[in-house]
Amino acid sequence: MQLVEAGDIVFSFAGTFIKAIGVVAGRHRTSQKPNFGAVGANWSQEGWLVPVEFRSVASPMRPKEHMNLIGPLLPEKYSPLQPSGDGLQGVYLAAIPTELGHLLMNLTGENNLTLPVVDLSQLTYVEEDQEIIAAAALTDTEKVALVMSRRGQGRFRDRVQAIEDHCRVTGVSSKGLLIASHIKPWKESENWERLNGNNGLFLSPHVDKLFDSGLITFSSKGSMEVSPQLDGEVLEKWHIDPTKNYGKFNVDQSYFLAFHQAERFRAA
Repeated sequence: MQLVEAGDIVFSFAGTFIKAIGVVAGRHRTSQKPNFGAVGANWSQEGWLVPVEFRSVASPMRPKEHMNLIGPLLPEKYSPLQPSGDGLQGVYLAAIPTELGHLLMNLTGENNLTLPVVDLSQLTYVEEDQEIIAAAALTDTEKVALVMSRRGQGRFRDRVQAIEDHCRVTGVSSKGLLIASHIKPWKESENWERLNGNNGLFLSPHVDKLFDSGLITFSSKGSMEVSPQLDGEVLEKWHIDPTKNYGKFNVDQSYFLAFHQAERFRAA
């Protein structure tokens, strides 16, 4: 991971298919371990993080079906694939020859991946953004993404939308009317948390106001908790049913909701 450079191409291989291709947006840096649940119990708390902009390929490609072409180009050492076309679980990130990279791009039909061009001068900032803008370890692409995430826009909004396609409380799905709201506030989050789609909810403005103010929160199983500081008539007039279950949250969302319940929710 220390050898990866901005602009490098990364192929995501999972479930026997190459389903996504990404462009590296910056060099490696140390970072705290994200929440992997029980799977990551034996991993160190600090490791390397490489920022990658992934996008799904239109037609996922199964390498096993093209081993007559892929096989001869596989590296002799630290190959990501076995001669059969099956993956090697012990290889997390493997370098591949340029010729193999071009072949995989052709087989997936993805030949136009480029690093997004960003212009910091086109954005306006508040004081909260200055630390991000001044960070020498971040690329311009990363800086813009983090600044936009504070506003609930850009890459963060896209990632939230991929997980939550409507407001759980109102059922509204019109994207222009919903707010991508951080569960763990931007100010209190690490950079990886600020861009993590699981650290966000797609909420109608009035629901976002209640959630962001700590006047309501949710359990991992989807029940709503209401702060005793909230005037009871508010929920009634806004037609919000506090006894309704609003759907179970995934494991990573539950991790951030635990923070909201403990640190943001006005329990008393």
